Amino acid sequence: MDQNKKKFFPWRIHFDLSLLLGLLAVSGMGLIVLYSAGQRNMDLVTGQAMRLGLGFVIMLALAQVPPYYFRFWSPWIYLFGIILLLAVMAAGDISKGARRWLDLGVLRFQPSEIMKLAVPMMMSWYFADKPLPPRLWHLLSGVLITAVPFLLIAKQPDLGTALVVGCAGAYVLFLGGLSWVIMFGLAATLCAVVPLFWHFGMHDYQRQRVLTFLDPESDPLGSGYHIIQSKIAIGSGGIYGKGWLNGTQSHLDFLPEGSTDFIFAAFSEEFGLVGGCLLLVLYFFIIARCLYMATHTPDTYTRLLAGSLTLIFFIYAFVNSGMVSGLLPVVGLPLPLFSYGGTSLVTIMAGFGILMSAYSHRLSPTR
Repeated sequence: MDQNKKKFFPWRIHFDLSLLLGLLAVSGMGLIVLYSAGQRNMDLVTGQAMRLGLGFVIMLALAQVPPYYFRFWSPWIYLFGIILLLAVMAAGDISKGARRWLDLGVLRFQPSEIMKLAVPMMMSWYFADKPLPPRLWHLLSGVLITAVPFLLIAKQPDLGTALVVGCAGAYVLFLGGLSWVIMFGLAATLCAVVPLFWHFGMHDYQRQRVLTFLDPESDPLGSGYHIIQSKIAIGSGGIYGKGWLNGTQSHLDFLPEGSTDFIFAAFSEEFGLVGGCLLLVLYFFIIARCLYMATHTPDTYTRLLAGSLTLIFFIYAFVNSGMVSGLLPVVGLPLPLFSYGGTSLVTIMAGFGILMSAYSHRLSPTR
């Protein structure tokens, strides 16, 4: 094949087979349990399958893009995301008391989802040519890059997404070799501002979620109902579960949001401790594979970006599984590749596509 043909018809498709198989396994299990948790509604399953298909297409398409394009566009994507967040504040749709959506007529989307990718891309771009560990003035700049979208998203209010965006920026600093002294100092500062955030930065329903986490039985038919029913569903599954389609908590509508935020509880009821552990092992495999890929990327930008995207996925899985089992407060984060929904799913799959690009192009010529 001559050089011109190689230019327009690449001989190699860039992707990682091990990661792809892990994602397919979790996605397949998710569709199976969604059929049961969704009361055997095939429209629900078909819609989710189409979203997964779109997500995998986006992932594989982004995996073909050389990483230097992501590096070039990082600041512009970040700036575009900030502009969209400001547009949400000015003219966003209000739903359930929160202003989070932009309605463009033919498209209605949540701009905060873009920042889950834009913040780690911008942070990685900023620190790529800086000395690591970061110096104090560079650290302050990184904190500012993360704080602006964090505050704009928290204002909507959307504390769950804001925490993911904040963690995304913090992960880049951590992976950049931030000293333990500075990390403990930042942790102490956060602890010091918690009382102020509690009184002035949180809405009443957010404070109620924290109080419910500490004592869900204080309001068993109100704010504590979700988590109590979730723990009942998980416990009733026992070791081996009640069997597929035989869950009672979800089928009798005792378990709220059984196909979205609390789908892990519905899954554990039907497949028990064994099924839950198997699912967590699959998540662990995906995270371990991504961390391996991150350590084998060619430069600072791709290493920081790939590592932070991996840890964002970890936050989703860790927080959701801890939330439904009563170990963490309810913050509204879906279980990745499992919960019914579209926007966060596409964002997660796009992140995997960027990670595959960084790893699979490591031996390709760069600019």
